[in-house]
Amino acid sequence: MKFSAWPNLSWAWGDIVELCQHLERSGWDGLWVADHFMPNQADNTGPTGEGWTALSAIAALVPRVRLGTLVTGNTYRHPAVLAKMAAQVDIISGGRLVMGLGAGWQENEHEAYGIPFHTVGGRLRRMEEAAQILRSLFEQEHTTFEGKYYTLKDAPLAPKPVQRPRPPLLIGGGGEKVTMRITAQYADEWNTWGLPDHLKRKNEVLDQHCEDIGRDPKEIRRSANALLVLSDDPETLSRARERGGGRTIAGTVPEVREVVQQYVDAGVDELIVPNFNLRNLEGAKATYDLFQAEVAPHFRD
Repeated sequence: MKFSAWPNLSWAWGDIVELCQHLERSGWDGLWVADHFMPNQADNTGPTGEGWTALSAIAALVPRVRLGTLVTGNTYRHPAVLAKMAAQVDIISGGRLVMGLGAGWQENEHEAYGIPFHTVGGRLRRMEEAAQILRSLFEQEHTTFEGKYYTLKDAPLAPKPVQRPRPPLLIGGGGEKVTMRITAQYADEWNTWGLPDHLKRKNEVLDQHCEDIGRDPKEIRRSANALLVLSDDPETLSRARERGGGRTIAGTVPEVREVVQQYVDAGVDELIVPNFNLRNLEGAKATYDLFQAEVAPHFRD
């Protein structure tokens, strides 16, 4: 099992960098960032750092760990432009990028910036074409692509990413009929939110899609996201469980170990812990350090 963190880009940049460097030094395996432009709420004025520019800086300032987006909204950038950006971040990082891709879902930022939102089906079909374009641009000297939504004519991508044949392509999302079918066909990794029972069910669906197209399900790395409340205080844990909505691990150290074991049993390869509920730098460090000291060692290779 690998363990990664998801820094909140609403923080001050100096605190983000300090947290990322601390996480790398303390043994975490990866760092992930969101790709959004504003809060998903009525008051959209809160600070929201831009994901890809932040990721490029983290790639230069933080060594060793894997880096990626959870996930890039395909609607925000033409896939050829995204491929250029991703290749450069892979170069800056020395070959540590995971290319996270999703269909896009946050409607308010599309409306505010005049970005077409399309239907759910339209977004998913565009993502499927984008996955093919990204793979081809990373792997081939030139790409010609005639799709319903995107057209490339003898398009180059140079310099290439460090990783060959390409940086891993991660698809994010839990849609069982379409998103996970696209994952089975094109992705190297898959990610979704949820607790172990949810992941067990989703992994079974992904395995079936792989079998339907003749692909070995073991070729796809699986990761899950969940907030973490690690405490000995019963009231704190009770509140966290009530508000968790199926997305929060709340427990004492022994209880959290049990949950992580359930993820392992469900077929999860990487657990990603966002700091969205950890409101300040010192509190985030304390929670991450306690997890790294008391939980993670029980699941390391």
